[in-house]
Amino acid sequence: MPPRLRKLIGTVLIIILVLVYALVATTIAAATLGASPWYIHLLYFAVTGLLWILPAMVIIKWMEKPAKVRDE
Repeated sequence: MPPRLRKLIGTVLIIILVLVYALVATTIAAATLGASPWYIHLLYFAVTGLLWILPAMVIIKWMEKPAKVRDE
């Protein structure tokens, strides 16, 4: 796969990941943290705010793989 196409696909995947992750994290917070104190909200959003980086790193590593050299 050409590097430009891989980067395009990876960029779209990261955008989708962030949107879906934010919606899911916020929905879970709204459903479960309603009566919790402020510091629980802070902890939850600090952890979930950083957790999306792990799958994004996998996508970025895939995007940055060198193109295969074809023997001709």
